[in-house]
Amino acid sequence: MKQPDDSSAARSGEAGGRAGRMLETHAWPSTYGEQAKPRVGFFTDTSVCIGCKACEVACKEWNQVPMSLGGFTGKSYDNTVDLGANTWRHVAFVEQKLDDTSDARSEEPGGRVGVYDVPADARDGGSLVQAAQRGQAIEAGLHTYQEGDGLRWLMASDVCKHCTNAACLEVCPTGALFRTEFGTVVVQQDVCNGCGYCIPACPFGVLDKREEDGRVWKCTLCYDRLKDDQEPACAQTCPTNSIQFGELTDLRERAEHRLAQLQQAGQTQAQLYLADDDDGVGGAGAFFLLLDEPEVYGLPPDPVDTVRDIGSIWATTAAAAVALGVGVAAAVLGGRR
Repeated sequence: MKQPDDSSAARSGEAGGRAGRMLETHAWPSTYGEQAKPRVGFFTDTSVCIGCKACEVACKEWNQVPMSLGGFTGKSYDNTVDLGANTWRHVAFVEQKLDDTSDARSEEPGGRVGVYDVPADARDGGSLVQAAQRGQAIEAGLHTYQEGDGLRWLMASDVCKHCTNAACLEVCPTGALFRTEFGTVVVQQDVCNGCGYCIPACPFGVLDKREEDGRVWKCTLCYDRLKDDQEPACAQTCPTNSIQFGELTDLRERAEHRLAQLQQAGQTQAQLYLADDDDGVGGAGAFFLLLDEPEVYGLPPDPVDTVRDIGSIWATTAAAAVALGVGVAAAVLGGRR
């Protein structure tokens, strides 16, 4: 079990202290008071994801999510395509061929090998010299099991981000979306009226309606299991511990350590995604260690809370209206003279 022990009142108080100061949201922990738990979430280390899809299966089985056959995209082994009402976990498959001639490759030993659409060996159309050079490049770049035979496999299990500044929650008119005592974001299906406002509000395209009933469904971070002191089904079933569950503050420390390890080993493109409180969504409850740019995995490079600027927009609109009113009044009074 990787879930923190939050059974004592002292532990709950610590949530509002240490974790609350760093990861506080609009509704957590202030609205829960002494009942607030430590904010929990997921850290997904994509460098050890093997693409087994056990998380997808466990999620569907535990939450009774309907079958979703998306079919193969024709570009990879990915057959669920993206997140949706019937796909709360999505394992992305990205295949990249390694290039031995790219200027992007570091001159230092273990530098990152450039990734381009080139033949993997001589049988794919390259010369014997190129194949030999490529073999050396592969050996130099082999820092994770995902690189070899002229290819680099990037696999990552995507999920709802449970954002610190969750636009979906802010725009929901019925209160169907709410922040739990664990700091996660959950949809109450018996309250959702299917208006769909939350769908375009999400900068990650996570939320979607289920065609059968018109309501919105998404990952709950296994809220029912959290209340029973169990970790989410996907994290429990992950065989390589790519999906790690725990207190968010602890996960971030663990992620920083892992990032330093990979960068020291030569993965210069490795980076943390959504682990920064100063990003466009204030950080997220589900963050990732990526081996390439977010766009490669189908993630937005600079996600922004879609309601972040509404206050300033209304203020500007009000100022413009006042200025317009003053101008009209001046024109009317001036005309009478």
